[in-house]
Amino acid sequence: MSTFYHVCFTTPDLAATMADLARSAELAWQPPVEGRLAQWDYRMAFTAGGPPFIELIETAPGGPWGDAPAPGFHHLGFWTSDLAAGSARLSSLGYQEAFSGCPFGRAFAYHRLDSIGGHIELVDITRQPSFLQTWNRGGQPMPAINESSAT
Repeated sequence: MSTFYHVCFTTPDLAATMADLARSAELAWQPPVEGRLAQWDYRMAFTAGGPPFIELIETAPGGPWGDAPAPGFHHLGFWTSDLAAGSARLSSLGYQEAFSGCPFGRAFAYHRLDSIGGHIELVDITRQPSFLQTWNRGGQPMPAINESSAT
């Protein structure tokens, strides 16, 4: 069995959203990081303490995160044993790929699920050690969807 390992929200103000969630829900945060994916700059942070995580992404409008000035739910994140097979499986079920990070050297893809008003993010399991090093040092490995047995 697999389970999601994070839920992601976009926000126009990362610091304010982190502060609001810390005050209202007593969440602790890992320090934010800045990055660039193709032409899109972003800042992101994950909660501390292990899965499931909350991810916040602050970015300019456009790109894979859509209209960032409007805060809201973006995706549920799952590890997958095989990103290409997982994306093919979701596409065959009618959940079309909305964005792939693969052309930019990032092993993840978003597939739109209108029924949840957001996306499923598949992240290749080969990225998990880097994720753990950055966001959950010393954390235990997390389960992945086994694409060879997924139906």
